[in-house]
Amino acid sequence: MTGVPALVIVGGGPRGTGVIERIAANATELYGDRPLDIHLVDPYPPGGGRIWRQDQSPLLWMNSMAEDVTMFTDDTVPLDGPVSPGPALHTWAADVREGRTAVGADPGILDEIHRLGGQDFPSRRLQSAYLRWVYERALAALPPGITVHEHTGRAVRLSGPRGGRQQVWIQGRDEPLTAELVVLTVGHLDARPDAGQQELTAFAARHRLVHLPPDFTADTDLGALRAGEPVLVRGFGLAFIDLMVLLTEGRGGRHEEGTYIPSGREPVLYVGSRRGVPYRSKIGYPWDGERPPLPHHFGPDRAAEILARPGTPDFHRDLWPLITRELGHAHYHRLFTAHPERTAMARGDFEEKYAVAAPGSPELAALVASAVPDPADRLDLDALDRPLDGVRHASYDALQEALRAHVTADLERRHDPRHSPDLAVFLGLLSVYGQVTGLGDIGERWHGFFSYLASGPPGPRLHQLLALSRAGVVRFLGAGMTVETDEERGVFRARSATVPGAYTEARALVEARLPDPSLRSTRSALLSGLYADGAAATDTGLLSVDPADGRILGRDGRAHPRRFALGPYTTARSSGAFTRPRTGGPAFRQNDGTARAALAFLRDPSCRDRPTT
Repeated sequence: MTGVPALVIVGGGPRGTGVIERIAANATELYGDRPLDIHLVDPYPPGGGRIWRQDQSPLLWMNSMAEDVTMFTDDTVPLDGPVSPGPALHTWAADVREGRTAVGADPGILDEIHRLGGQDFPSRRLQSAYLRWVYERALAALPPGITVHEHTGRAVRLSGPRGGRQQVWIQGRDEPLTAELVVLTVGHLDARPDAGQQELTAFAARHRLVHLPPDFTADTDLGALRAGEPVLVRGFGLAFIDLMVLLTEGRGGRHEEGTYIPSGREPVLYVGSRRGVPYRSKIGYPWDGERPPLPHHFGPDRAAEILARPGTPDFHRDLWPLITRELGHAHYHRLFTAHPERTAMARGDFEEKYAVAAPGSPELAALVASAVPDPADRLDLDALDRPLDGVRHASYDALQEALRAHVTADLERRHDPRHSPDLAVFLGLLSVYGQVTGLGDIGERWHGFFSYLASGPPGPRLHQLLALSRAGVVRFLGAGMTVETDEERGVFRARSATVPGAYTEARALVEARLPDPSLRSTRSALLSGLYADGAAATDTGLLSVDPADGRILGRDGRAHPRRFALGPYTTARSSGAFTRPRTGGPAFRQNDGTARAALAFLRDPSCRDRPTT
């Protein structure tokens, strides 16, 4: 190593790219023309990293429209550093088409770029090309004295004293990288199976069955799922959508004018979950007109007040009332401003009474009923979240038609601008996420609810799901799905609360969900080593970090002056490494805080307890 200060970033995906972009944006102010070596460590190519790598099926899409994806800050992001604007995905694609931007990509991706519209859902391979371009642009924006060195490999260990240089060990190499600071941006984690999953795997091995535990669908070997055979699928989110695509179109089937034409190589997917329905469709129309003022009831002041209270915030007591009030504010603000003919009260009167009515109270219900005559225009979060609660069907056959009707109604509503309060609620969800990122580990209830309402599949995917259901390739099992094992018969058996007394048997079970982001169960030697060495973790296993700058907290409560972490495995998890333009971008704010803290420390290493910004 030379005498030049060094920073190691472990993880070259969009989060690592975002940190480099923020270093470039802040370097002139905080670091001047000093030299700095940045070492970027990842087994996958920089920019896309593992999840957004180019080497994956072209059938796998993003679940966002091209116009809703950006890696660049704007004036809605609360930053201490400067805003550095740049093109959203669809604008970048137009720049490529019109020759203003040059990219290196294979012909298939270039062809997709040339066909991409703002409301299209691009493939993940195309997003990989965009992320690679963003990464290269960030490198070009760095001052001349700052150099990035790429290391293809997996970081397996982090060592070093609080007061001295850190060592990052890379698998297969004898000498570590040595640096003043380390930033971990490793993204989603692989996990060791928990006791329940281990029992299912052992049962499958005893009876020569197939059990695929939680994993990234794009990385899962699906070859053991045989044509024509039933497969139980537990999970109805985005991992299921990927599974559905790879086992149908990925095996030669095709969709023609709303009908699925099988190849004969598909298994039959019996899918259920706790809710028993797929995530809500992505909204299929753009915003127009006045936006609801957000945040309104749940802003930084309320978040700071909750954080200042002793103990860990209780989600249902401390947060859910604020969340429901904020989402209701967004919904009704839009209804009164864009669709006033469907209201029966002056907007000012409603808002005044709404602000003091307790969430979930009879007074609030009476207010909404008197102001909004049509129940379809009222916000009912419980009904949205659990549409099958209390619903019962006499047979699985009866359930199929009912579920198709549910999905069809959801698609129609989410693509009808007459229901634009739904889009306002989506903006409210993004605003709430910006507040809860600083509150630590608030449990999975919020993240699951957010994903279900705000991060669902593209509408075309749900149309494909309907076609597959009509073709008999997908069968719905309902809500409250449970899986049993039958040692005597040697099969998996699934039941649901929606069809009491009925069950479905299969010799294959797929857990269609991501592994839990827990330090206690991660397969990452790097992160499990951090935990063993004293890094703090929450009850659910998230890595504890300082929400202000991402510094890793020890079990003694102290923030490590030289180690930072950002991403979904931390207590400051955000809704994504990139976001919709002009929606505040919590991840961008976090990247900026970490970059500024790192640069301030590197400029003046005496700031060891807390780097100044």
